[in-house]
Amino acid sequence: MSYAGDLNPKEAWEMLSEEENAVLIDVRTMPEWAFVGMPDISALGKQPVRLSWQAFPTMDIDEEFTAKLAGAAPDKNQPLLFICRSGARSAHAAMAMTEDGYTRCYNVAGGFEGDPDMNRHRGQVNGWKAAGLPWAQS
Repeated sequence: MSYAGDLNPKEAWEMLSEEENAVLIDVRTMPEWAFVGMPDISALGKQPVRLSWQAFPTMDIDEEFTAKLAGAAPDKNQPLLFICRSGARSAHAAMAMTEDGYTRCYNVAGGFEGDPDMNRHRGQVNGWKAAGLPWAQS
């Protein structure tokens, strides 16, 4: 089973701003949130839900992910927008929640940092940061 589709970061921002019950779920790990930064959606009166798809440092998939998210987002018809570093983990999370009966699961294509550039640095080619969307670092 798939999911509702991919959104580029600007489309994700538009959906988050236009749909009151849309939720951004950051599925990266705690070290990524702490050291790389987080999308800042406070201007929309929202905060991202932080829920790791994989547990650091083993990077095993959290078998309780769907149950944990169901507790934070009980409406199976609300838009859930998943974001990770580059769009891979978030796509898997969107698929898992779709399989769990959620009807509007989207992957933020390019993720927070996007693909590496020719110098193997992220944040310049695509993704949330490269799109110039608000973000904060702790």
